[in-house]
Amino acid sequence: MVEEVLEHLRFYRELGVTELQLAPESTAGATIGQSALADSPMPQKSAQTESVNPAPAQSRGRSVPLPALFTQPEAALNDPLPAPVETLDDIRRELGDCQRCKLAPTRTNIVFGEGHPRAALMFIGEGPGADEDKSGRPFVGRAGQLLTKMIESIGLTREQVYIANVVKSRPPENRTPERDEVATCLPFLLRQIAVIRPQLIVTLGNPATQALLDTSVGITRLRGSFHDYPHLPGIRVMPTYHPAYLLRSPDKKRETWEDLKKVRDLLSQLSS
Repeated sequence: MVEEVLEHLRFYRELGVTELQLAPESTAGATIGQSALADSPMPQKSAQTESVNPAPAQSRGRSVPLPALFTQPEAALNDPLPAPVETLDDIRRELGDCQRCKLAPTRTNIVFGEGHPRAALMFIGEGPGADEDKSGRPFVGRAGQLLTKMIESIGLTREQVYIANVVKSRPPENRTPERDEVATCLPFLLRQIAVIRPQLIVTLGNPATQALLDTSVGITRLRGSFHDYPHLPGIRVMPTYHPAYLLRSPDKKRETWEDLKKVRDLLSQLSS
């Protein structure tokens, strides 16, 4: 338990977080400075499920209030758009044992996505890796563990967001998905987004960002600013670095933390 706490705190320090907010039951909102980070309690990880009722989110960072639920109300999903005519289950059934592209023969499992079906925040990566291919779940390897910490750093849990990839089958040797593979799989992701109707999408890395924004501009130029999602009005997109890239380039964690703070603040503004 102590090692897990220290691991969380080291991650926040690398991101540039200088204070944390204690849970209400401990000191009723008191904050602690960076010099005391090593003594701060951190929450245990929550179980990961396909769809659950999320618990109230506690703010971490600089005492920015966050809404109790980051989910979309059933009756007001990006009005005046009509309600979705399909569900995530419908899309998954149509996807079936997909053989539509050349990734199918080498994969073990389709990685469809998981999280809250009415999440206000989505995270989208490029494609499954070896651990994801084996389990059928997105972001469960080392990069996935880092993504979980990134989500928790803005006061949320994996159960309160939705996580998916541009392609749903693992590219061999974790190579970048090719253009024809993205073109084949992207319509299913766009339909998932249309059903979930998030307020905000965080794209992780170049392939996800370029596919969602329909651009050839690189992540270093696009990250740090909000962009309009071109397929549905009212959805904003924040590009940032992929967790796998952060594992190779930890010096980019501070920039990623700045992006995440903007995500946290916009969600708070939208909820109010």
